[in-house]
Amino acid sequence: MILQILFFLALVFIGYVIGRWSDSYLNIWMGDPFWAPHHWIYGIILIIAGLFFLEDYFLGIFLFSLGLGHFISDLNDFMDLKVFGSDGKDKMRFWDVD
Repeated sequence: MILQILFFLALVFIGYVIGRWSDSYLNIWMGDPFWAPHHWIYGIILIIAGLFFLEDYFLGIFLFSLGLGHFISDLNDFMDLKVFGSDGKDKMRFWDVD
């Protein structure tokens, strides 16, 4: 049971890191495009996919955990209901909730 919780938390952290990397580096590398959806949307998609695959425990938990971390990494944009558009960032902050 403890290993399952640690596995879940590790995947949430990995999802968070992937989300922060995509927000801090990938968006800037792409020129901060106005047409790209904010990455909290990808987190929601992964969470929903994880719920559909809960019969296969490993795949369901894997997708749900990664999606949750990805969603948390862009929580500020979700709270403002930003779906598409540029963040207008001038500097990169990796360990932050955007």
